[in-house]
Amino acid sequence: MFTIPIVVLVLLFLLCVTQLVSASAAADLPARGKKTRVTGGRLHWVEEGSGPPVVMIHGLAGSLDNFTYAMTGAFEGQVRAIAVDRPGCGWSERDGVKFAELNRQARMIAEFIEAEGLDRPVVVGHSLGGTVALLLALNHPAQVGGLVLLCPATARLDKTPPAFRGIDIAKQDLVPAIGYGMSGLAAKGIERSVLEQVFAPEPVAPDFMMRGGAILARRASSYIAAAQDLAASRDGFRLLGGRAGEIEVPISVVYGAEDKVLDPTLHGRDFAERVGCDYTELEGRGHLIPVTAAADCADAVRRVLARVHQ
Repeated sequence: MFTIPIVVLVLLFLLCVTQLVSASAAADLPARGKKTRVTGGRLHWVEEGSGPPVVMIHGLAGSLDNFTYAMTGAFEGQVRAIAVDRPGCGWSERDGVKFAELNRQARMIAEFIEAEGLDRPVVVGHSLGGTVALLLALNHPAQVGGLVLLCPATARLDKTPPAFRGIDIAKQDLVPAIGYGMSGLAAKGIERSVLEQVFAPEPVAPDFMMRGGAILARRASSYIAAAQDLAASRDGFRLLGGRAGEIEVPISVVYGAEDKVLDPTLHGRDFAERVGCDYTELEGRGHLIPVTAAADCADAVRRVLARVHQ
């Protein structure tokens, strides 16, 4: 009698669970914005308000919902707040792993800015989105009027932050297999711990799973994109190098003083002193300040807008 090896049954079970979890997450929070085709994929985005354009780029394993949770509303309709899912994240698409490279992501967002006819917007980047925003300003200066960097990653990481060790895969060829094989169970098992770490020392925001888009991290595609982004970030920091001082537009950096993901001194204060830009540290705040300190972040954008349009 033919018997199926137990390991095959286990793999089939894990695959089925991951597919069910992914499908459920996608159904719970479907795409709700527009999509713009650029070289290397399609970018999903939403907008709120009218006025000078502000383009917002989220961080590692995030989505545009990290901004729509509170920050887009904090502008009170006075700017055209545009939140974008980075390539491969949220409901954006990318045409292969090479478009995980941060300089390519920056180029895709530059193409988006041009395609949508945005006139030198202020670009907001949170965490890894801050790295992308810096590369955007360096490599595509005509598309950027100013930068607001919220808890940005501005230097190479000596070690992966604990919150993201689950996506730190040494052998990148294994990422799709891990993503489709185990990410469903793993995501549901560790998501609370990860959220507590990225919000710390502040409490996890109410309804962040849905309203903040965290539920999308349960999808296999989200796990794969995040693991590839983390690997690509190392080369992104090399490309950034010491070039940030070449940026000529106004820059403002805002950090949570108690950030447990990135070091505010290394990535914030030291960076700001090196490039000669404004720096604000928010006492008692952690890493997810677009959610927990939306008004402060919006004020930083207003200050840069005032300098851009003076």
